[in-house]
Amino acid sequence: MVDSAQSSASQYSTPNKSLNVSRRRLRVCHECDLVLALPRLKNGEKAECPRCQHTLVRRRTNPAERSLALALATLVTLILSVAFPFLSFNINGIGNGIALTDTAAALISVHYPLIALSVLLTVIILPGLYLCSLLWLCVGMTQNKLLPRSQRIARTLGYITPWMMADVFVIGTLVSLIKIIGIADIELGLSFWTFCAYALLLLLTTQSVDRDWLWQQLDPEPKAPSQVQLGYSASLQGLAGCHICGLVNRVSASPAAEAKPVKPSCGRCGEPLHLYQGVNNQASLALLFAAMVMYLPANLYPIMTTTSLGDVQASTIIGGVLLFFKTGDWPIALIILTASVIVPVCKMLALLWLCYIVRQPKSVLSPLNRIRLYRITEFIGRWSMVDVFVVAILVALIRNGSVMSVEPGAAALSFTVVVILTMLAAILFDPRSIWLHTAPKQTHTSAPLIPESAISTTAISTTPISSTSKESPHV
Repeated sequence: MVDSAQSSASQYSTPNKSLNVSRRRLRVCHECDLVLALPRLKNGEKAECPRCQHTLVRRRTNPAERSLALALATLVTLILSVAFPFLSFNINGIGNGIALTDTAAALISVHYPLIALSVLLTVIILPGLYLCSLLWLCVGMTQNKLLPRSQRIARTLGYITPWMMADVFVIGTLVSLIKIIGIADIELGLSFWTFCAYALLLLLTTQSVDRDWLWQQLDPEPKAPSQVQLGYSASLQGLAGCHICGLVNRVSASPAAEAKPVKPSCGRCGEPLHLYQGVNNQASLALLFAAMVMYLPANLYPIMTTTSLGDVQASTIIGGVLLFFKTGDWPIALIILTASVIVPVCKMLALLWLCYIVRQPKSVLSPLNRIRLYRITEFIGRWSMVDVFVVAILVALIRNGSVMSVEPGAAALSFTVVVILTMLAAILFDPRSIWLHTAPKQTHTSAPLIPESAISTTAISTTPISSTSKESPHV
């Protein structure tokens, strides 16, 4: 652990000795609203918020070249995954082979276009858009000449990232193979192996992006306001941090005479700012209740229907889990049980509890433990798509009419909607309400709140994350 700040991490709520801090280093933690000053970071180090332990920035060696190489390699593997055969099976002379895009085409042919669209978007379209956008930005930065619309393109990266699910699709493919490997001969096409490489490279690519450094290169001119007190919540000072580019902005109260107050936006990237105005979780609650309603048909109706020699058998999520337990396939049963039952139920209950507990100043869990619970719910939600991908693969692969075929059931669409709604509920939940129970009582004006000479620093822990290169820091 390397500590480059000048005060103890436990003193973030107390003003320290006045120091001269560059306004370019000021940041607002998006999870607890604390105003901080970044220390000088070397390559291979990260900075964490001392209050909620949220990772603020990560520094990488040669970030533009690194991301460029990874994005290019990932895009090549994606193209190969689409161009070549993915899977094929054969049982007693009856078989079929599919390409990656056939998973969506088969769903459209059986009148499930919404599930097909969700598969295409999360596995191919959004990752492809992300990679092309990142290549556009990195090419401009490596040539020291930004390409047109670079800022607008950079804004989209943060919105796309949560919805890319190539790694989840890999797990869904393995589950599908385990389901049919006992009754058929399976052949893995070239696309299967390139897709596994694509999923791994896509994960490495998203982790290589240093958004803080990226925006310093895109537009280094804007600075944070001059009168800022570190170690206090931004909303108490009429400040808001942009969750896209990280710039600290002064937010003025709209005149009372305005019928339609203008929503403040970031001075660098133009993204709308979200000033904390008290606990406001109605949107998350509405999405959660809608997800709970949709979760009932997702479990009551069949998720897929299997036809074998004219014998039609419908299976629900729980029915499929019990069948795997009976046949001794414990690992696959546990995977489906976890992804389709435990994860969505626990996520909905955890978010409901968080929406309730943010209005209770005193609770069994400390704010730090609550924010950890929120991070877990936000992370695990996407993995529930495993069952949807399993259905998509089996529907495309097993299509031999009344001899042998698989069709999606009504529950497949309901379950897809449940996953999307719970992910949106987690995204719209404001984690700052875990730390700030009430809205700021201070009137926000453009007048200075605290003299510039009173700026003080607060500790930020910096931790090595990979290489310990001796090159000059990026900031």
